[in-house]
Amino acid sequence: MDNLTALQRQATMRAVRSKDTSPEMFVRRLIHALGYRYRLHDQRLPGCPDMVFPVRKKLIFIHGCFWHGHRCPAGLNRPASNKAYWRAKLMRNRLRDARHVRDLRKLGWKILTIWECEIRSPGLRRRLIHFLEKR
Repeated sequence: MDNLTALQRQATMRAVRSKDTSPEMFVRRLIHALGYRYRLHDQRLPGCPDMVFPVRKKLIFIHGCFWHGHRCPAGLNRPASNKAYWRAKLMRNRLRDARHVRDLRKLGWKILTIWECEIRSPGLRRRLIHFLEKR
């Protein structure tokens, strides 16, 4: 059973941002400090990628583990109430993400997905450099 009223739950869900999240801001600062420049949220591309490097034909998605169904503890944690709704909602998100990746690859883009749980990993900097420098 949900411990919030319908109006409280609505307000909570409305407060969840899709852009400029803490993980996204962390990665943006890191990449900028490495000297790379990028475009944000290019709506002309499928899935509106978080970071786009047009000259390199590369882009980065920064996904929240819960919302995009990552296979980590945070991504596997599901709400106890309204289970059918959440199962369907999160599956739709995963299918939509897979469709966007497929469409972007068809257009010739190289894609890196960074999960929220990977943000603080010591190898993130090296992984970003490798992705952006590799031809």
